[in-house]
Amino acid sequence: MELKTARLTVLIDPSKKKAFEDLCRAQDMTPSQVIRRLIRDYMETQAPAAAPKPGARKQAR
Repeated sequence: MELKTARLTVLIDPSKKKAFEDLCRAQDMTPSQVIRRLIRDYMETQAPAAAPKPGARKQAR
């Protein structure tokens, strides 16, 4: 996981949010983990050159 983070705000219907959270919980994942994976997968398919490389982490200084 990245060492620094930034917040992304998404507006979603409350019933969809609850269903999403319930599904994440059933899969023993947090909503943030699922969203990060979705973003990573999307970037890998849509813009492979811009996608973070596996194992490439920013070093703390």
